[in-house]
Amino acid sequence: MANEQVIFRCLASGSSGNCYYLGTRSRGILIDAGISARTIQKYLREMGLDYQNIMGVLVTHDHADHIRAVGTLGERVHIPIYSTRQIHEGIDRNYGVREKLGGSRRYFEKGVPFELFDMQITTFGISHDSTDCLGYVIDCQDQRFMIATDCGEPNHNLEAFLQTANHIVIEANHDEQMLLNGPYPTYLKERILSPRGHQSNDTCGQLLVRNYHEGMRNIFLCHLSKENNDPDVALQVVSEYLENAGIMQGEDVFIRTLDRLTPSPVYVLDDNLIAEN
Repeated sequence: MANEQVIFRCLASGSSGNCYYLGTRSRGILIDAGISARTIQKYLREMGLDYQNIMGVLVTHDHADHIRAVGTLGERVHIPIYSTRQIHEGIDRNYGVREKLGGSRRYFEKGVPFELFDMQITTFGISHDSTDCLGYVIDCQDQRFMIATDCGEPNHNLEAFLQTANHIVIEANHDEQMLLNGPYPTYLKERILSPRGHQSNDTCGQLLVRNYHEGMRNIFLCHLSKENNDPDVALQVVSEYLENAGIMQGEDVFIRTLDRLTPSPVYVLDDNLIAEN
């Protein structure tokens, strides 16, 4: 992977399924596999890749929208599936994973860095109502990529890693008023708003302002709710928080939302802002 461009593509992001590619045009990793294996393969082939180019799947947590295809990828395609022992135990219990993991499972300790080919990977805990929940910080060719989906209440490690990351995938799940006035039952609204639930547009914007640094280049807003958010609203709210702090979209940082069902463009991650209107 040396001297190759680092690229990122979101294959899906949201409660219907989550899956992200990070690597180069010759090999890389998937973060989560919450859509069908066939759909993942289709989107990889659009990039000139296939399963033999995937070095592993990093799992953030054991909810079905993040792990639906891990059994197929691990046991039929023989891609290693990486996570903590606690998350693997949660995957074993999840009825949404029809093919249980055997020899493809790989364990690591949360907070203990490890290497996967040319990538240096660090993990940290996130507050969410799953068996366990991880954020990933991945260093590749002098670029630091960070992903934190299903954020719940921000914690010290999340904020500390934001202060060093160049490219960030971060949850902006809901607009709070849309959620409160929407059709969800009370118990589900309370779950989403709880410290172990999901991060709002406002919380996301405030978090980014608190931890902005000059090396922060590209921000991708992920896991937007279909019922309780709108991509234009999320982008506007987060951008306004940054701009009110003197951080200008398109000049200091690039910000875009990631679609729930449609894959994103392939983005090159380097020292520049992504050039897209």
